[in-house]
Amino acid sequence: MTPPPFAFTFDGRPVRAEPGQSVAAALIAAGHRSWRHTRAEGRPRGVFCGIGVCFDCLVTINGTPNHRACLAEVRPGDVVSTQEGAGRDDLAC
Repeated sequence: MTPPPFAFTFDGRPVRAEPGQSVAAALIAAGHRSWRHTRAEGRPRGVFCGIGVCFDCLVTINGTPNHRACLAEVRPGDVVSTQEGAGRDDLAC
């Protein structure tokens, strides 16, 4: 039997996820295409490589910055937020 879908929050809004999904996959399925902005110019970033090689998909998860959304498995109740810039602690949401 497959575990049921669950919710996590992204920037304060609930997002539905399937067990085993990455944060990036759940965000894309929910219609989000970007969730980080570059520090210098504020340009939007989301999934680029999708396999953990680049760092375009960085998010803050449960208060800790610098998680690659394509590699992080989303868990019930996770609090995910947009990351600004390179993810220094003073920039984390």
